[in-house]
Amino acid sequence: MSLEADFNTVAEDVKKVKTRPSNEELLTLYGLYKQALVGDVDIDKPGALDAKGRAKWESWNSRKGMSKDEAMSTYISNAKEVISKYGM
Repeated sequence: MSLEADFNTVAEDVKKVKTRPSNEELLTLYGLYKQALVGDVDIDKPGALDAKGRAKWESWNSRKGMSKDEAMSTYISNAKEVISKYGM
């Protein structure tokens, strides 16, 4: 299975976990997912009143410079940990 195919499969599987992962786990997955699909952050940082949007932006921005393949690989390993931790 190619890296991209594995990434897409795991991205769908992680949505099916029985228990909602922690906010930190979700933010990690979000940042890696966006870096894998889009690359470096390409939107302005949300304002102080948008705490959720700001946290997501910061998680994504923290991966700046990471290659798409590296982001996919790291996402896959993190997502697999979440799946094994919470079950499907």
